[in-house]
Amino acid sequence: MGHWWVRNIVEPGKLPLLLALAAFVLTFAATRAVTRLIRAGKGPFGNVRAGGLHIHHVVPGVVLTVVGGFGAVASDRHGAGGAVSAVLFGMGAGLVLDEFALLLHLDDVYWSAEGRKSVEVVVLTAALVGLLLAGFSPFGVDNLTREELTDRTTAVANIAANFVLSLVALGKGKTRTALFGVIVPLVALVGAVRLARPGSPWARRCYGRRPRARARAVLRAYRHDRCWAGPRRAVQDWIGGRPDPRPARLPDHR
Repeated sequence: MGHWWVRNIVEPGKLPLLLALAAFVLTFAATRAVTRLIRAGKGPFGNVRAGGLHIHHVVPGVVLTVVGGFGAVASDRHGAGGAVSAVLFGMGAGLVLDEFALLLHLDDVYWSAEGRKSVEVVVLTAALVGLLLAGFSPFGVDNLTREELTDRTTAVANIAANFVLSLVALGKGKTRTALFGVIVPLVALVGAVRLARPGSPWARRCYGRRPRARARAVLRAYRHDRCWAGPRRAVQDWIGGRPDPRPARLPDHR
C-alpha cells in the first residue's frame, strides 16, 4: 500500500488532485447534511438571504472555484499555495455541482426529482477523479509501453482510437459509458459495440430503416431501465435526500 501511495500520489505530483478530491467530497457531504437539516427545520442553520434574494450556495461555490483555479495556475500547483488552491477549488466545485440541476434547469429544483441530476454528476465526477488518482490516464495513454510512447504514430493512433470509441458511445446515448471510457478504454469499447439507446443520434440515423434493430434497442433499454432505475434512484436518495412528492394534479373540468 505504501509503495502504491508513493508511486501514484506523491511522485507524480498528484497531491493537489488528492486534496481537491477530498475537499470536493467533504464539501458536498457537509452541504447535503446542512440542507437536510434546514429542510427538516432542525439545527441552527437557515437559508441565506440578502436584499430579498435567496443566495444559493452555488454563488460562493463559483467564487471559490475561480479563486482556487487562478491560484493553482499562479502557484504552478507546487508548494503550500498549490495545496491551498487545490482545497479551495475542490470546495468550490463541490458547492457548484451540488446545484448542477439548478444551473441546468435554471430553476430551484434542488428537492425535486430533477435534482437527482446533481447527485449523479457529483458521483460521476468523484469516480472519474478517483480513477485519475489510481493511475489511469485519459484515452489509454497509460497502457502504452515506453517504446510505444517514443513512436508518435503509435501513440497518436492509440489516443485517436480511444477517442473515437468514446465518441461513438456518446452518440449512442450512453453518456456515463462514454465518460468512463475516456479513462478506461475497455468501457468505451463495450459502449461502442452495443445497441444504441432509443432516441440517440446513432439510433435516429442508423435504425430508421432497420425496424428489427430499433425494436431490439427499445426492448433492451426498457429492460435495463426497469432493472436499474429503481436501485439508482434509491442510492441517489440515500446520498442526496428524497425529493419532495409531486403535488397531485386537479382534474380538468373544462
